[in-house]
Parts: sequence; structure tokens; C-alpha cells
Amino acid sequence: METAGSAGQPVLELTGIGKEFGAIRALHDVDMQVFPGEVVGLMGDNGAGKSTLVKIIAGNFRPTHGEVRFGGNAVHFYRPIDARAVGIEVVYQDLALADNLTAAANVFLGRELKRKFGPFAFLDHTAMAARALQLFGELRSETRPHDLVKQMSGGQRQAVAIARTRLSNARLVMMDEPTAAISVRQVEQVLGLIHRLKEQGVAVMLISHRMPDVFAVCDRVVVMRRGEKRADKSIRDTSPEEVTALITGAKEAA
Repeated sequence: METAGSAGQPVLELTGIGKEFGAIRALHDVDMQVFPGEVVGLMGDNGAGKSTLVKIIAGNFRPTHGEVRFGGNAVHFYRPIDARAVGIEVVYQDLALADNLTAAANVFLGRELKRKFGPFAFLDHTAMAARALQLFGELRSETRPHDLVKQMSGGQRQAVAIARTRLSNARLVMMDEPTAAISVRQVEQVLGLIHRLKEQGVAVMLISHRMPDVFAVCDRVVVMRRGEKRADKSIRDTSPEEVTALITGAKEAA
């Protein structure tokens, strides 16, 4: 398994990415690489361009300029399903879970396993529960397949959303503010889940405003400001103070 900083091909490579909405320039000339088994923090104030960049990678927007390469190949996404097809998954802040369903049912939502009896097909709840249990085990989560989502903590909900990305063997998982509005203990659970993905060779982009989380779990941090990349540094080579200065504009670039 490749790890962060190892020689090898980036799983994601952005070159000269720009995006305009009419006269508004949302992104300008953004270059970025993410390697297998690497956790990259994406930081910046509101309006910095983070969301637009994520939506380009996820297939919601097409770039106005530049090239996106994934697994060494140039890719052109016209919709999110195109990005998912190559191995890009996004865990959005609202998680998009169905509260009235079980953990297993949420993991397989839209991808249910079925078994056939003659001309009839039935949902294979046993197989889905068994696979969900295996995925939660790989993530070292205490979440159980038959637990109802509406009764879960924030950390358990994140485990369900992340298990769903593992079902599709995602190569890059982008996580949007996964530790917002949850308790300190649940934050530790979520950071642990990110570590599990890293151990399995999955690349992770962590979009977060929480400096302690980024410095606890990320290998690198990319700072955006006014649609441009202002820094791309190893966590070892920077500090929360420097990143804050870059986000606010007190420091122009690093």
C-alpha cells in the first residue's frame, strides 16, 4: 500500500483549474495533487473557493479551464455519477442518511442486494447486514447493522456514511466538515474513521474549519483564499498560526 509522501502516481491531479460563473471568477489556476493513503486538509474562509473546487472534483461542476486527472487518466465529469464511477465519493455535512432506516439499509441505499426466486426478486437483508457488519468492523466502529440511524450519535452516523463509500471501493473520499456540531468524544471517533481509510490506502480530502482536527489527522494542508491556492504544505512544516494567517490574508502565500 502506498502511503503519503511515497513515490508513485497521484490518485488525483488538478492542473490549472479555473471556474467562472459569468463575470464572477470562483477559481483561478489551481494546481493540486492527492496521493493514495494521504489525508489532505482543505481550508479557507467562506467564499475562498473550497466548495467550487470540491464540486468540480465530485462532478457537480465542469471546470472552465484546466485538467482533472484521476488514476493517471484525464477525466471529464458531466454529473456526480461519473465521478463515483471512477472511485470518487463525497460525504457531505448533512450525510444524506434516511433516519427511519437501519444502518445496513443506509449503507446499501440505491445499491440493494437482491436474491431471486424464479421470476421474483427480493431484498437480501441477511447479505446486506453481513456485509455492513464487515465494513463497520474494518472501520473499527461500534455501529451495528440493525441499529436505526435516528437513534445514532454523530460519530456513528459518520461511520454509516463512510461505510457506504467503502462499499463502492472509493479511491478518494472527500469529507465536508465531518466534525461540525458533534461532541469531543464523537470527534475522536470520526478522526479514527479517517485513520482507518488512510490505513486502507484510500486518499482523503478533509474540508474543515477546525484547525485541531486538520493538524491531528492530515498529512498536508491546502489553503484557499479568493479562489486561489495560497499554500500547499506538509503539516510538519507549518503551524496553526501560519494557516490562520493564510486564511485571513495576514500572510499572502507560503
